[in-house]
Amino acid sequence: MVSNQRGGQRPPARRIAQNVRPEKYVHVSTPEVYGSCSGDVREDAPFHPSTPYAASRAACDLHLQTFIRQYHFPAVLTRAANVFGPGQQLYRIVPRTLLCLALGQKLQLHGGGHSVRSFIQIDDVSDGTLRAALSGEPGDVFHLSTKRTISIRDLVALICEQNGVKFADLAEIVADRPGKDSAYLLDASLARTKLGWQARVSLQEGIAETKRWIDENLAVLREQPANYIHQA
Repeated sequence: MVSNQRGGQRPPARRIAQNVRPEKYVHVSTPEVYGSCSGDVREDAPFHPSTPYAASRAACDLHLQTFIRQYHFPAVLTRAANVFGPGQQLYRIVPRTLLCLALGQKLQLHGGGHSVRSFIQIDDVSDGTLRAALSGEPGDVFHLSTKRTISIRDLVALICEQNGVKFADLAEIVADRPGKDSAYLLDASLARTKLGWQARVSLQEGIAETKRWIDENLAVLREQPANYIHQA
């Protein structure tokens, strides 16, 4: 036993941990743990992280899986495609493109925007995460992704088309970022079959909703940093 600050007795940490054991723990991971994908990957695909961030996330996933196996920790994991929607950080490609359009600024398109992604609206991700919490079993991993994939360049072109702007008037091609993966392609069939989940918000609908958020809050958003700021 260890005395606490009031002079009483405090139970060992192991007993405390047992007393606060969660009923279900949902760990939100990332497809970056797989590195660049070739074809739709399933949840048991090997890890090949390309950046320090991705390596740290892969390490966390592996660490958690040992708790699941050894201590029956009731965790489920989700890995979602590129999430977007109102309220997102402004350096992300969808709000950044819309903000540049609203402010009449050039958009820097890294590497010409040839990397391929699947973009999924936040409401669909929230629904999938809730379903994983309610119906997932310890050790389950669920991909949350739409069936539609699109290059970053084509995404920007789509946003331009929806807003009556020429792609060439908005985009400025710049060098690619180091370690950027060419594709994240996820097979989400397990979430659809086991959780009864499916993506319901189309890419066009999600873009339009995000634009409304940008327009309604432009006076505030124009004063916010639009570039990624590393947090040490």
